[in-house]
Amino acid sequence: MFKQSLLVLLAASLISIAAPFAAAQDSPANQQPTQGNGGWHHGRPDPAQRTQELTKKLNLTSDQQTKVQDIFQSEHSQMEGLRQDTSLSQQDRHAKMMEIHKGTDAQVRALLDSTQQKKWDEMQAKREQWGQNRRQGPPPQQ
Repeated sequence: MFKQSLLVLLAASLISIAAPFAAAQDSPANQQPTQGNGGWHHGRPDPAQRTQELTKKLNLTSDQQTKVQDIFQSEHSQMEGLRQDTSLSQQDRHAKMMEIHKGTDAQVRALLDSTQQKKWDEMQAKREQWGQNRRQGPPPQQ
């Protein structure tokens, strides 16, 4: 049971990390750097850029945008703290990161109306499918 839960959390984190890359392929010309590194940090766009992308996809209200960006900023700060915490094993750090991702996703979903939640769920399902495909890798060579 624990291994299955861990695999689900691993898939969720991979999905949440991979989604911005998939979105970037949809419209690379529309991407504008917000920092010297293009607004990306450790594989994820900065909170403001993530909020902009979600606003486009879900038509967020200004109130939702503010709250979502605060949630993403909190996640970003927690992740930075974990990256700097050398007392944790790699497994423990990874597990905590997955918990943070899961919590962030739940907080964002709670802010959405029913139509937005449906789109959000579809986005999550696509990210999960992408993560499953990546984990499976290429077929074995014979």
